[in-house]
Amino acid sequence: MEFADVVRRRRMVRNYDPDRPVPPEVVDRLLDHAVRAPSAGFSQGWGFLVLEEPEDRERFWAATTPGGGGRERWLAGMRRAPLIVVPHANRDAYLDRYAEADKGWADRAEDRWPVPYWYVDTGFAALLMLLTAVDEGLGACFFGIPPQRIGAYREAFGVPPELHPIGAITVGYRAVDHRSPSLRRGRRPVQDVVRRGRWT
Repeated sequence: MEFADVVRRRRMVRNYDPDRPVPPEVVDRLLDHAVRAPSAGFSQGWGFLVLEEPEDRERFWAATTPGGGGRERWLAGMRRAPLIVVPHANRDAYLDRYAEADKGWADRAEDRWPVPYWYVDTGFAALLMLLTAVDEGLGACFFGIPPQRIGAYREAFGVPPELHPIGAITVGYRAVDHRSPSLRRGRRPVQDVVRRGRWT
């Protein structure tokens, strides 16, 4: 598929065919592409939890889903996904890397960072997985884990304290889906969000 087509076709898919697993070689490609994301200082401070077995996916939903909230339709489709990948950011990997001699910082001070690149870079890796899914003829959706459920998620999967989930990605073959009501807002035109040379 042409790259421009991949970008145009990318959207968040919220309903999947539960009877079509993601082939192992495609799972491997998703992860191989994720680790090619850029990272500050080539720190590569990320980690990915891959959930393919039904009992693991059920444990994920049990740990991360808040009670109530009226999101039953959304959850019904998302829970059909045969693959969940949870990308994690590791801040310590970045602080350690930039305290090395070639970077010139003598300490691990977090306030040197203009933005937390450990989250930015892990987001890049997540986007590469989303684009790879489209290129493979699959659907995918990136979504957040509610803050009040992070502890339950960590406990359910033994996630080390230095790893912070930035969200989760469901992947699978698309089933009939409903469009997000948010899409009614329309895509902002390029001329509304781009300035050349100066903002005003």
